[in-house]
Formats: sequence, structure tokens, C-alpha cells
Amino acid sequence: MDNAVPAPSRARRRAVAAICIGNFVEWFDFGVYAVFATIIAQQFFPAEDPLASLLATFAVFGVAYVARPFGAIVFGHFGDRVGRRDVLAVVMVLMALSTAMIGLTPNYASIGIAAPVVLALARALQGFSVGGEWGGAASFLAEHAPPHRRGAYGGLMMGTLMLGILAGAVCATLLTLFMPADALASWGWRIPFLLALPLGAVGLYLRLKLEESPRFREVAESSHVQQAPLVQALRVHWRAMLRVVGIAVLVTSGTYLLGFLISYSVQILRYDLITALAVDVAALAACVVMIAVTSQLSDRYGRVPLLRWSGVALLVLVVPLFLLMGQGPAGLVVGQVLLGAAVGSYAGPITAAVTELFPTDVRYSGLSLSYSVATSVFGGTTPLIVTFLLQRTGDPLAPGWFIMATAAVSVSVAFLWRETARDALADVSESPHRAPADRPVAAEGAIG
Repeated sequence: MDNAVPAPSRARRRAVAAICIGNFVEWFDFGVYAVFATIIAQQFFPAEDPLASLLATFAVFGVAYVARPFGAIVFGHFGDRVGRRDVLAVVMVLMALSTAMIGLTPNYASIGIAAPVVLALARALQGFSVGGEWGGAASFLAEHAPPHRRGAYGGLMMGTLMLGILAGAVCATLLTLFMPADALASWGWRIPFLLALPLGAVGLYLRLKLEESPRFREVAESSHVQQAPLVQALRVHWRAMLRVVGIAVLVTSGTYLLGFLISYSVQILRYDLITALAVDVAALAACVVMIAVTSQLSDRYGRVPLLRWSGVALLVLVVPLFLLMGQGPAGLVVGQVLLGAAVGSYAGPITAAVTELFPTDVRYSGLSLSYSVATSVFGGTTPLIVTFLLQRTGDPLAPGWFIMATAAVSVSVAFLWRETARDALADVSESPHRAPADRPVAAEGAIG
């Protein structure tokens, strides 16, 4: 049993609302950026070759993922030292301001080379703030969740992530439908980025009303707060951090691929933007549904079976699904919806699985840095890598081959993962010595 006093139901509801809206704002921006990538390419990177311009756009998109581990280090340190609540409030402010900065940046025709430079700076600030968001939000939810509901609470993290992308796609679709093309290309694309300001204000208000997580309060009151939590995580829990990187490779690359499918449908398969947007919305909706299903199932059947077999499904099916997407409109719809469902099935249990590896005194730092590394190396670079592969090889199946490679990594880790669904968070000791998460386990071939 957990030793910490359980969070009252009202505190849990507030925690869920505050965390979910921040997560939504972060990924709403990603959804909009992915949808309007072609327009942003035209505004900030004029080039005769549209694919080269798109490549430059996704390169700037990737700048955020260079900055993300640095944000994880800074915010993770303070999150484990002074508490989750205040750090998550600061993250919310920085995230909203940097997103709005994209919407306010003049285009290349107005200020020349300064335009992509400012855009890259805004993306770097976004990445820095997001580096402190995911690990802190996941820790905060896990520490508020009832022991038998950590999977469902973790599913809310991934679910609102995908809902943010979905809402961004829907917003972009509506603007595309109801705005003249010239107006959309000139200034209409900026509107969704500016929405980050009011959404961020709501998120900040909710986060400032939160109570600190009961488990962190317990650690603070017992004087177990680490002076250098990241150093402690790297020294004692480095195996757990490597596991997080390995298991997250697939979910990060798969998530970003779903956003990239809009550009893929337009640039490679030659569909119009409205069709590409509509099909991607359907794929994202399927992903959200399956996240809800598998996160709930993980509380009943465990994290490991769902991670293993949904990962295997992606490994086997992703290339055939890309082949199906090229077989006309019906194939496009079926292929993308099934891909979204497969990614969602894998994403559902993963938040709970990774948060359960770390003790409270280093959870923010250890989880933030390890997940940020996975996202930076494999997730944020996915649009750039697959665009490059498409440009160099001309093979429309190139994105599928890339995801197959990431699936092979994560599936290998999943088959070595020890089940943690029945463990209490208190079972991961705050001992300064060897922690249970890093001890050898009796089950042959299992790590966890």
C-alpha cells in the first residue's frame, strides 16, 4: 500500500484538469504547426523546391527538440527540489508566450533572414518549456492517482496530447474551409498560435490553485529531498532511464508521424489539403479512442502485455499500412485510421509504465530527461528524417520503414520489461543506495 495520504477526490479533479489543459496547449501547437507546415514553409523559407522548403520548416520544428533536454534538466531539478506545482506553473507561462511568439513573427518578405531566426528562437523556447512539462505532469498525475488507477490517469496524459493535435488539425481545417486562400496564407494561419495566450491563462490559473502532490509532500516532510536529484537519478537509476528511452522510441516517433501525415498526403500522395486534414483528423480520433481503451485495460491486465503486443502490431503492420495509403481514397482513410489506432494502443499504458520506475525524490528529473532524450532523438526529428528519406529515395514507404526500425527497438525493450502495475509507488525506495527499480529480478529475462 502507498504510505502517503491519498489525495482527496476534489484535489484529484483539479490536478487532472490543470495538467490536461497544459498538455492540450502544448500539443495544440504541434497539431497546428504540422497542419500548416506547407504554409509556414512558404512564409518563412521561400524556395523553388517545395519539398526543400518543407524540409527547412521541419528543421526549425526540430530546434525545439534540441532545447528540450535542457528544459528537462532545469525544470526537473527544481521540480524535485521545491515541488511540482510551482514549476509546472512557470512552464505553463513560458509555453504559452513562446507559442504566441510564433503567431506574431513577421514573414520572410517583411524582415528577411530574421524571420526564420525568430521562428527558431520561439521554437527553442517552446522546447525548453516542454522539457519540463511532460515529466512533471506525468509525475504529478501519478502521485495523485489512486494506486489501482495509475494507468487510466496516465492515459489522460497521452489522450489530451492527442486531443491537442486533433484540435489543432480541426482548427486548421475550419480556417482552411472558411477563409480565402490568400488571407489564410497571409495571416489566418497565425490565429491558432495566438490562442495559446487565453488557453495558457486558464491553465496557469488552474495550476496556481493546485495542492502539491501528496507523495512529494511526504518526501519533503521526511527530509528526503535530494540536493542534486538528476545526479542521483543518473547514479542510481540509470538503468531505469535507459529503459524509458528505449520504450518511448516508438511512441514518440509514432505520435509525430501522425501529425506529419497531412504533409505526406499533400506532398507525396497529391491529395488536396482539405482531404488530407479530414483523414488525419479521423486517424487522430482513432488514436485517442485506443489510448482511452488500453490505458484502462492496463490497470486490469498490466502494462507489459499491452506494450508488447501493440508494439508487435505496429512493427508488422506499419509498412503495409503505408502501402495501403497509396491505393486510392479508401486506402488512404483505412490506412491512416488503422495506423492511428495502432499508435494509440501502444501509447495508452506507457505513461504509467515509465513513471512507476522512479522514486519520488528523483522522479521529475529522471523521467523528464530520459523521455526528453527519446523525444528529441527519435520523436521531434521524425518529420525531418522522413521528409529527408522521401526526398532522397523517392520511396513513398520510407516513413513506414523508419517507424518499423523504431518499433524494433521498443518491442525489444518491452519484452524485457518487468510488470509494475501492481506495485505501490512507495515500493520504489528513496534510498540513496541501490533502488528496487534497478535490482535484478527473479523472473528470467525481465528488467523493470
